[in-house]
Amino acid sequence: MRIAVYAFEGVTMFHLAVPQMVFDEVARQGLGEWTTGLFSDGPDSIRTAEGYQLAGIGGPEAAARADVVVVPSWFDDGRVLGDTLRALLLEAHGRGATVLGLCLGAVAVADAGLLAGRRAVTHWQAFGALGERHPDILLDRSVLYIDHGDVMTSAGTASGLDACLHLVRNRLGADAANTVARSLVVAPHRDGGQAQYVEHPVPKRSTDDPMAHLLEWALGNLGASLTIDRLAEQAHMSRRTFVRAFRATTGTTPSAWIRSRRLDAARRLLETTDLPVDHIARDCGFGNPVTLRQNFAAAFSTTPTDYRRHFTTGASTPILH
Repeated sequence: MRIAVYAFEGVTMFHLAVPQMVFDEVARQGLGEWTTGLFSDGPDSIRTAEGYQLAGIGGPEAAARADVVVVPSWFDDGRVLGDTLRALLLEAHGRGATVLGLCLGAVAVADAGLLAGRRAVTHWQAFGALGERHPDILLDRSVLYIDHGDVMTSAGTASGLDACLHLVRNRLGADAANTVARSLVVAPHRDGGQAQYVEHPVPKRSTDDPMAHLLEWALGNLGASLTIDRLAEQAHMSRRTFVRAFRATTGTTPSAWIRSRRLDAARRLLETTDLPVDHIARDCGFGNPVTLRQNFAAAFSTTPTDYRRHFTTGASTPILH
């Protein structure tokens, strides 16, 4: 797969590096033949926000055959998308490439008209300006990324890592995404339902934190009945205190977190074992295959059987949701 990342004058090194680090790690780990390159709509060199001069950058033609086109951020002045990049994004989208607008890169994707009437997310500081410029876009403050299959947007800064790992997961499977995440020493999957901005700072957690122990225990007991009352008892907290502490720690509810972890476990077993679906449903805590199929379809728009077939045959068509 060919990935083209847009480089522009004044881009930060972090935003530019995120998609390259994640997607290049796929090749470094031998998980797929993925190549990532930079392109620009100007000269072959740019100066980053940190003052580094980057040379040898391709022109628009470097993105002409890309399977994924990434706008990793956007100009600080929020300028309107230029004609050259607009035409490139529309052409790429029209021939079936996936377009990613990471962080403020959502501004460029919106200006290209690819988000009209759709949900989108960007850095929280740009919500007001983007909403005024494109009132037809449904901006969602509560998510880290939104994937429409053909177009994806992510929230601020580090959320680009989540979006890029999400794409790896959809193209190559959960096991591949976990391998990349482990190599980069980042979380393999932060839920898309987590809020991107927490008004109150989250305190640093020590190794004897009861919530840290509780999460580790829950991951090792996904097949058990993990009700809120049982989790609260395991954490030695009252129900009310536990629910409040759990959201502060994870950014979501106990039921949503448990469901997501069970789905992660189910995907890994579907990819790496020949266990029957009813065994996987039981081992992962869904109880029966019907419940697993319902949750799997709601999360991934496919069935466990089709998911297994896709990731055991090496098919190239992505599973998107």
